[in-house]
Amino acid sequence: MKRLFAAIKIQPDKAFLTQFHEIQNRLQHERIKWVEEYNIHITLKFFGETEEGKIPEILRVLGELSADINVFSFSLQKLGVFGSSHDPRVVWVGIEPYADLASIMKIIRDKMEVRGYEPDRQNLVPHLTLGRIKLLKDKILFQQIIDQNKGISSQEINVDRFILFESILKKEGPVYLALQTFQLRK
Repeated sequence: MKRLFAAIKIQPDKAFLTQFHEIQNRLQHERIKWVEEYNIHITLKFFGETEEGKIPEILRVLGELSADINVFSFSLQKLGVFGSSHDPRVVWVGIEPYADLASIMKIIRDKMEVRGYEPDRQNLVPHLTLGRIKLLKDKILFQQIIDQNKGISSQEINVDRFILFESILKKEGPVYLALQTFQLRK
């Protein structure tokens, strides 16, 4: 069994990373598991624990899809939180424009659902997860810092590929191994 997901690997610009590190520093007293800079990605589809015998079909479907998807671009914009203000769970940043990404996520979801893969639990909200909240000591300060940094943004990011990753969970954090890269149509 391999824990799999399809994603777009992101290398944000220095200005975005500076803003991200500032948010991390200001919230260092909270229990938030921040995404490591080298692991920043946008998940297109989480497959979860997958039998190795099913991987060739996933590779085939993703390969066929990638041949029909044009290269596109977006920027990272607007800091947000999933969950309620009383129980925030995830710190994320949005995607603008998001229509191309949402379309790709929907196509992958639909193609895999007919093959027996469950759709993701959430609605299709294109986003980049920055951190998972374990415990907040000061929810008011947390919300103030989120509000003060809502304007976080990146330069335009060009997307010409996506990757099927294996996620290996370790105590220090996940390790992502690229199993196959899928080039988009130029």
